[in-house]
Amino acid sequence: MIGTLLRATWRRRRSMVLLTAALATTLLLPRRADAQLGIDVGAKAPDAALETLDGKPVTLAETIKGKVAVIEFWATWCSVCKELEPRMEAAQRKHASVTFVGVAVSANQSAERVRRYTAQHLGGFTHLYDRKGDAVGEYDVPATSYVVVVNKAGVVVYAGVGGTQDIEGAIQKALK
Repeated sequence: MIGTLLRATWRRRRSMVLLTAALATTLLLPRRADAQLGIDVGAKAPDAALETLDGKPVTLAETIKGKVAVIEFWATWCSVCKELEPRMEAAQRKHASVTFVGVAVSANQSAERVRRYTAQHLGGFTHLYDRKGDAVGEYDVPATSYVVVVNKAGVVVYAGVGGTQDIEGAIQKALK
């Protein structure tokens, strides 16, 4: 009886290891150069219900309407977001006419935690909290550190993820 249980446990474990290896291999395979994560470049920027860090409802559309906007989906715990932070702050200082919006995802963080973090970081940004995940869903956000740049017409001109994104180049596309 114990031998049968042990064999069944090892079979399940082996199946889980094989499934995990298959998923990891799929996720780590190089993507095509033209493959894109998240929202399509050229798409109209969707609206989403968010809230300010003090809990007031706001929409993303009213925040960015008629403006060149840089939207970053981020989290206080995201190391890649912290790597990207100096680039974002430098771009914000250089481009006073561009609206910078930090959309804090609600995964593993509260609005209060975001409020404490933003008191010392990312000054000059409009900070919003995605409590229900509406913006994450509408923008098809693949990961934190996801940046979307929108031109004045509300069209997505750039979407990318990672700590070494060319934020300046993306803004230049939106300003054309």
